[in-house]
Amino acid sequence: MALNKSRGNMYPFVSHTWNVIKGKCPHDCSYCYMKRYKQPELHFDEKELKTDLGSGNTIFVGSSCDMWAKCIAFTWIDRILDHCEMYWNDYLFQSKNPSRFKKLPFSSMIGTTIETDIHYEDIMANAPVPMSRYLALMQYSYPKMVSIEPIMDFNLETIIHWIRDIKPEFVSIGADSGNNHLPEPSSDKVKALIEALKEFTEVKIKDNLKRLL
Repeated sequence: MALNKSRGNMYPFVSHTWNVIKGKCPHDCSYCYMKRYKQPELHFDEKELKTDLGSGNTIFVGSSCDMWAKCIAFTWIDRILDHCEMYWNDYLFQSKNPSRFKKLPFSSMIGTTIETDIHYEDIMANAPVPMSRYLALMQYSYPKMVSIEPIMDFNLETIIHWIRDIKPEFVSIGADSGNNHLPEPSSDKVKALIEALKEFTEVKIKDNLKRLL
């Protein structure tokens, strides 16, 4: 099978995406962009293990469904990681349940979504609360990134403190692109966050954030 080229509102540094675990994401966040497509039941797509991952690529593994969700079997995860080990690439593993990260291929970056420090239960559904993502991610020595997308209203001092503790290589900030009526911060608050983060990490601003700025 051919490797999928990254497109749409993906991270610019990601060249390809690869998804073996497919179907409805167990976290069921209300704003998930995948909800615009018909989602089958969660399953392991065996034929994806025939994919040639090539070399010199930057691959986001599990971009369409969180492969680290609590209900995902580690036997599935291990098979995916074993396949990654066969190729010389940079890999991104991003999850809202980073506590499940295990030994990853060489040249891997890990990340999580911290769209806010506030737990909006009706929006985040089954996803782990933001504080648990923060506490888990800061324990790892892998290079890290944080996605603040879709950004929701937050406590400025708290989220700055969390991200400083995590020590990410960079932070990517974006806004809701799906008209999901999320509780969004003011322009001044977003600008204050960006300026504070720039003091200790790189900030990558997505085009969709312009609406709030």
